[in-house]
Amino acid sequence: MLKLILYKELKEITGSAKFAATFGVCSILIIMAFYTGIKNYHTGIQEYNDSKAAQIQQFATVTDWGYVSSNKIFLPPEPLACLVMGISNDIGRTATVDGGSHPFFDESTYSEQSVFAVFRFLDLEFVFQIIFSLFAILFAFDAVNGEKERGTLRLSFANSVPRANYITGKLTGSFFALVVPLIIPVLIGILMLPIMGVPMKTDEWIQLVLFLMCSFLYLGVFLTMSVFMSCLTKRSSSSFLFLLVIWVFSVLIIPRASVLIAGNSVEVPSLNSILFQQNQMEEKYSIERSKRYDEFSDSLRQELYKSRDDSQEALDRYLEKTRNFSEQLSVEYNKKIDSLIGRLYEERHNKQIEQQKLAFSISRLSPTSLFTLVSSALCGTSINLKNQFYKNAASYSKSLSEFIKNKTGHAIGTTPASFFNQDDQAQKKPPKPIDTGEIPEFIFQAPELSAVIYEAIPDIAILLLFNMIFFCGSFLAFLRYDLR
Repeated sequence: MLKLILYKELKEITGSAKFAATFGVCSILIIMAFYTGIKNYHTGIQEYNDSKAAQIQQFATVTDWGYVSSNKIFLPPEPLACLVMGISNDIGRTATVDGGSHPFFDESTYSEQSVFAVFRFLDLEFVFQIIFSLFAILFAFDAVNGEKERGTLRLSFANSVPRANYITGKLTGSFFALVVPLIIPVLIGILMLPIMGVPMKTDEWIQLVLFLMCSFLYLGVFLTMSVFMSCLTKRSSSSFLFLLVIWVFSVLIIPRASVLIAGNSVEVPSLNSILFQQNQMEEKYSIERSKRYDEFSDSLRQELYKSRDDSQEALDRYLEKTRNFSEQLSVEYNKKIDSLIGRLYEERHNKQIEQQKLAFSISRLSPTSLFTLVSSALCGTSINLKNQFYKNAASYSKSLSEFIKNKTGHAIGTTPASFFNQDDQAQKKPPKPIDTGEIPEFIFQAPELSAVIYEAIPDIAILLLFNMIFFCGSFLAFLRYDLR
């Protein structure tokens, strides 16, 4: 009996004009999302390579490693970002490192392409999140009360049909009828990835499969919710109205309200306030440092004057001592400044984490927010992308500092040009430019597959819970449904 009901439901839906229209729209949107995403990925790769080449070119005329005081690093495009953009365009993808523990991040992609900040990108997440969730409602909002209005429900139960089998067949048939139009264009889109030259590792293929499974799970929430609402209301127009209100709250209101509530509940210090405190501290330390250096230099000059030794050797010793003392002061005050900045940034980071946790906790009342968190986590474009880039950049900054110190014998940015003997330099041959190939290359280390799955599992579990709640709700509501 269950197979018969399932077959009847599939035949009824697939033979309708609604199914044909859905299949056509789904195919166009999915293939378009894959195609535009792949094109955007290749554009991002080209910009990434051009930026690296331009940065290397800047060092082409440098003749002394002591003048390499900073370097720019770039975040490479993520292959799965062509399907789920997440926050990949909202964060700064360029960072300047100067040997300190706090890289400076440049503006986001949207600062260069402002039109995308207004209209955003068409990616696969958007298609599932907005359009297909509406299709799920359109497929099932009248699954039960619509049949009652047409008189086919009483006709179906003129035979001895168990209610449990009927509602199970309805739910299963509607789900397959919704998923089938998506499978073919999705498979075409997947084939487009290697054909159009998007490099995908094994882990990324696994993440893509998990993302698609979660996408169908997300559609299942709205489908089972629609059947549940159809069982609770007498008229299909009423169920559609209630579902539309729920969709608006889920897609538009709850995610934005969660951000607003969290923003007003947890205050995060702005970067400008941190930079203001940093500038104040640097100015204070600069005055103190200059005073100490002048006092030390004056004492050395007095010793040199008292010794009445005006030989070149004595002058070299004087220059060596002042240079060493200057570097010592630089290291000492840089540590103090780094310690202060580190504390300020750590406080800001902790507040951001607290704010994010509160916002995400509230937003999880919405299946749409859950799907956003899951899809961005599985595709490597979640908010952790920014944190990972920051960690990688800070680690690279230390490596660059050690490299420059090995080359010059001094900390990065602390070799003063005024200490070089200009007469000796003039007698030497013109110096050769530095070998830019020796500069350490920045390599972004993406999270391991296990870490990605671990991040997504809680939200996947809640999506499953939503499906179970609405499935069981539909089942129980139909058992008590008035068939007359």
